Amino acid sequence: METKTHYRNIAKSDHLGVADLEDFNEKNIPLVFTIKEVKQELKVKVAGRTGDFNIAYFIQNIIDEKGQKVNVKPLVLNVTNAKIVSTFNPTKENPKGSPFVEDWSNTKIQLYIDPNVKMKGEVVGGVRINPMQPKEAIKKPFTEANFEPAKKANATIEMIKKSYSLTPEMEEKYLEYVA
Repeated sequence: METKTHYRNIAKSDHLGVADLEDFNEKNIPLVFTIKEVKQELKVKVAGRTGDFNIAYFIQNIIDEKGQKVNVKPLVLNVTNAKIVSTFNPTKENPKGSPFVEDWSNTKIQLYIDPNVKMKGEVVGGVRINPMQPKEAIKKPFTEANFEPAKKANATIEMIKKSYSLTPEMEEKYLEYVA
């Protein structure tokens, strides 16, 4: 498969953009992330201009071209995306969602590329947050009853973790079992 280079890669951004999401899509990296925290950052340079921005930082890491774990770039939350995140965080005081960025930690979001996003009257495409919050799939625990079928399937720890929840103790027991 031929690797192609997006024209936007020449000016690497410190924040998530369309080129990053296209790269994730090519590598089959799911676009579901968990917000670690949102910071209101003042006088920050974003896309060549300095301003005040709400910036979401993520818990997840990805594997880079060198096989190293790196943090997912932070996402600058424009008004549209910030409104969506706020609806994912209802509180007793705000049942329709919390407008306070401090309440947005540990919020799961799904990103997508919206080709119709406009900037300065020109359609340029942009990163959007899906207004339907992704649901956490509850995984069955991996137990000793799963050892033999997993061994027969030559299942790696990574493969098991995709389908099961795996405690460090059970992981250690399974590795001893297959050794």
